[in-house]
Amino acid sequence: MTQTDAARAAPDQTRPPPWRDVRVLRVVFQVVFLVVVAWAAWWMFNTVRTNLRLSGLEAGFDYLGQPAGVDIRDSPFRPSQPVRDAIVVGLLNTVRVATVGIALATILGILVGVARLSSNWLVRKAAALYVESLRNIPVLVIIVFMYIAVVLRLPGITEAADIVGLVLASNRGVYVPWGEATGSVGVFLVLLGVALVAALVVAAWRTRRWNETGTPHHRLLWGGLVFLALAAAAYAALSAPIAITLPTREERVVEGGIALGPEYAALLFALVIYTASHIAEIVRGSILAVPKGQTEAANAIALSGYQRMRYVILPQAFRIMIPPLGNQYLNLTKNSSLAVAIGYFELTRITNQIIANGNPAPQSILILMGCYLALSLIISLFVNIVNRALSLERRT
Repeated sequence: MTQTDAARAAPDQTRPPPWRDVRVLRVVFQVVFLVVVAWAAWWMFNTVRTNLRLSGLEAGFDYLGQPAGVDIRDSPFRPSQPVRDAIVVGLLNTVRVATVGIALATILGILVGVARLSSNWLVRKAAALYVESLRNIPVLVIIVFMYIAVVLRLPGITEAADIVGLVLASNRGVYVPWGEATGSVGVFLVLLGVALVAALVVAAWRTRRWNETGTPHHRLLWGGLVFLALAAAAYAALSAPIAITLPTREERVVEGGIALGPEYAALLFALVIYTASHIAEIVRGSILAVPKGQTEAANAIALSGYQRMRYVILPQAFRIMIPPLGNQYLNLTKNSSLAVAIGYFELTRITNQIIANGNPAPQSILILMGCYLALSLIISLFVNIVNRALSLERRT
């Protein structure tokens, strides 16, 4: 028997004692850590429950069915409705800001980020001034400034500024075009979903054809045309289920369109311009991270500046910028809680009012944290889906 075989046959003789075995110590430390965490959680739970009982507050969530006693401006909500309905209204208001803000901030950030790399000196410096100015100002200051110094300083409703006949801006809010239901909206939305699926199928077919034959795919053009054609056919078949209305002013009354309250408009604009300044730097860094040889190759085949950016640089830069973009989307959503400074009835403000009306704070704060956690997880899910779709396949 060789020396190696002897060592394998008697492993117990070379194994260290348990108090020196790394594997044993690792398990012991993890068990101890879990016990400490469980004890701390149990202690905090008992402390909260005892304090609630001594304060005369209920420890459960039955208060969600009691009248909220909250008057939510720019909403049909009534103070006699239960607390849970008020929380839903606040959550929807937060979602309104987050979804619109993410879309606008992404568009503006990409434009400014590309402008920062422009060969035009004036465009490049103007974009740099925008980014360096807004990135270094606290977002709360921008929100308050936008509300007090911009929105509230707009002309009164009788002298509302008419912007190209589409938008009315006054200190009572901003009025923009909107759709008004005149027929079977539900059926129309289902048909739009079918049109979207058909457009995606056509885009996938064009992509597969491009991979097989090398023929330019134009998948965006083909998919867009299919979607528009099917949407137009559904719109005509259902006899115009949605009518676009423009805001029109008659004396002190604005009819048509949809009103963006002054608080909502100030919050939205502030979050968009602030977040876009960070997105612009992400876009600029991602473009610069694309290997320089890609630009040289695009120039070698005589692509224009637009073609080089559209077909070569941006598709590769998107793979780099998606993860940090997700962080900015999360920041925008969570920064919407700063709207308490200007009185917009989002989730945090409504929760504070619910607590001020004598409802238990721990449960309300727990619900508030759960709502923000759910929003963050949903945003992260979509960002991860896009990131995985854009990532390069690794084949071994």
